Order: sequence, then structure tokens, then C-alpha cells
Amino acid sequence: MARFGMAIDTVRCVGCMDCVVACKTENSVPEGFNRDWIATEVTGTFPTLHMEIRSERCNHCDSPPCVHCCPTGASHVHDVGGVVLVDYDKCIGCKACVASCPYGARFINPSGYAEKCTFCIHRVEQGLLPACVSVCPTHCMHFGDLDDPNSEVSQLLASRNHHSLLPEAGTKPRIFYLT
Repeated sequence: MARFGMAIDTVRCVGCMDCVVACKTENSVPEGFNRDWIATEVTGTFPTLHMEIRSERCNHCDSPPCVHCCPTGASHVHDVGGVVLVDYDKCIGCKACVASCPYGARFINPSGYAEKCTFCIHRVEQGLLPACVSVCPTHCMHFGDLDDPNSEVSQLLASRNHHSLLPEAGTKPRIFYLT
């Protein structure tokens, strides 16, 4: 079985937000909410500074606290690619998953259910890339099977320095940032 993940090249990302717009359009995300966003982080001390620009979203963790805390089973791991999803019909909008996510990747849709990035699984199941990946003008976003050593994602992770966000949270995220 595939284990989907993403590698985002922070050297190539320019923060254009095309990924954010594509996601909002593809998934009909309500105004004022986002399933993904652009973050910048500046490290170092002047005059030796480094700025990392990165596209962030749900990390589709291998150990997702949002799934473990969901009282109804609405938050679950999908059979295809191990993607973390929400069954909107089961969600009661209790916000337990929102509170448990260390990445701030969930929100309550105005209709009353939790919403988040799905890796556009509806597209992936049709052989397409997630919307964010398909529109990136700098081609900094790479999607694929982390368990396939021949996938582009696996090869990039094997050949480039990378990091994940908040590894100390123990969630085992599947979004990696190439440096």
C-alpha cells in the first residue's frame, strides 16, 4: 500500500501563493479559511540571516493526534495512501481535532464540520496530482509514495537535506522541507 507524502523545496519556493489559490478553488474552501498557507521563517543574526519560505498544510502524520482524539471516528486514516481525512457526516464540530493538531492545520467550516487538506485525494485517485502541486510555477512541490524508493519524493529525500515541522511532537509528519 502506498504512503503518500510531499517534499517542498524551500530553495525554490517564492511564496507566490498559487498553491493556496489552487487549493481554495479546487476544494471550494470558504472565504476567510485556508487548507494550506505560506509561512516564512527568518533565522540567524544580522547581518547573517536566512529566510525559509514554505507552503504548509496538514502533515498527514503517521501518528495523527487528530484521529486518536476524535470521539466519533470522523477523523480517520484513508485506505488509499494513508491520507488523514474527515468524514463530514460523522463530524460533530467538537474541535478536539483542531486543538490536538500541533500544526494548526484544521478549522471548523461554517457548516459545522472540521476541514483540512486532503492531499486532493479525489484527484490522486484519478491519477492526477494534488491541485497545489499541479499549479506550482517554480515546481518546488513534489508528491508521491514515500515507501517507493523509486518515487521522485523518496529520491529527493534520499539526496537532499530536509526537515519536518515539530518532529518533537512525535506525530511522524509526511511533509518534508528540502533545504
